[in-house]
Amino acid sequence: MLFESFPKSWSALLREEARKEYLFLLEKKVEEAYASSICFPSRENIFEAFTLCKPQEVRVVILGQDPYHGSGEAHGLAFSVRQGIKIPPSLRNIFKELESEFGIDLTRTTDLTFWSKQGVLLLNSVLTVEKDKAGSHSKWGWEEFTNAVISFISKENKQVVFVLWGDYARKKKGLIDLSKHAVIESAHPSPLSSYRGFFGSKPFSKINAQLRSWEMAEIKW
Repeated sequence: MLFESFPKSWSALLREEARKEYLFLLEKKVEEAYASSICFPSRENIFEAFTLCKPQEVRVVILGQDPYHGSGEAHGLAFSVRQGIKIPPSLRNIFKELESEFGIDLTRTTDLTFWSKQGVLLLNSVLTVEKDKAGSHSKWGWEEFTNAVISFISKENKQVVFVLWGDYARKKKGLIDLSKHAVIESAHPSPLSSYRGFFGSKPFSKINAQLRSWEMAEIKW
């Protein structure tokens, strides 16, 4: 079953949610979808963000919406694609902002696993999608589960930077304890909104400045 592959390091979260009916219904829908259609990411990568980043290691949460729906793109980390895959527009704009902030070369790796290994949870609100059908697995229960993830991190962790890009992500702000955590928000890096406040917002510099203020190591972007 789907959640049998959920990392044991997050078992405290799963124990709490496993009692709720929505999780059973979500698991059933996802199992049926993967059996009857082409879905992304591959089953073994659905929980990759959690596998790479244990809860006690989370220092930054960057929230996406749902996985890329093109062949070979999604691999379980929000905004990331494996090396060699064509760069999606949102990720290209993220790299443009990084280049503006730090002079980082845009030919860098598109696989953001190295961010995850530094404590950056690249979390999509919806963790699966049908091929070529954006948002096709939304309102199945994934949102409720990932809201629980955000609430769990907010409650259990001491100091985390939450990055909310766009109106969809900003709606999650109420799940975060602002008395101990920091929120960085702006327009989304998608082509439709990147020029309305994402470019020039310097999110990565702000993240590192916040981490320094907490006497934590910076992220090596």
